[in-house]
Amino acid sequence: MTTEALQSHHFEALIFDMDGILINSEPLHECAKREALREAGIVVPESLFASYTGRSDKAMIYEVAAEHGLDEQRSAEILSRKHRICESLEHTLHPVPGAIEFVHWAKSRFRLALATSATRRNRETTLKMLQIESTFEIVVDSASFSQPKPSPEVFQIALERLALAPACLVIEDAVNGIVAASAAGCFSAGLTSSFSEASLREAGADIVVGSYSELKALLTASEKTE
Repeated sequence: MTTEALQSHHFEALIFDMDGILINSEPLHECAKREALREAGIVVPESLFASYTGRSDKAMIYEVAAEHGLDEQRSAEILSRKHRICESLEHTLHPVPGAIEFVHWAKSRFRLALATSATRRNRETTLKMLQIESTFEIVVDSASFSQPKPSPEVFQIALERLALAPACLVIEDAVNGIVAASAAGCFSAGLTSSFSEASLREAGADIVVGSYSELKALLTASEKTE
């Protein structure tokens, strides 16, 4: 979708991812997974982390552990250790630049939903820390679905709860998230906070922006053409 084509679409709702979209947490999650796996004797190459960005911690840890011959019980222990590492350092996290201001701006213009692979605990903690816990009409986290991104399930559930056709705009930072949004029939805006513009476009992002101010300008221009 070109910028001009975006202006011809009316979106009733925006669906936000959380990690990498609202809060700059991807580096912390990667560090915690790396450390938890290292303690279990598994060294993960840098290239593997990028392929799992946007997917759940459980998906990565269980799959990597299985490849190294570890059973589900050991995988669960590694995942638990990863969560404890993250929780000890989550006070150091900061919002993605412009994210909170954009959410408040969008709240008066669109219905808002959150669709994240995060656990319920991390989702609740993050939204409270960002002081936007009551901003989203619909919230879907890992407690509500079984198939992680790039499966479209998380977005399909959000659409069902919004009672809207797929013509919503999904805001994502990860290749897996863009693929999931497209599979759910949604339009997608890729934010280059985790992946390059080329990677997001190749994954199927309808538009790619480098900042929330850029996305706000595009949506504002779209409103003026209605």
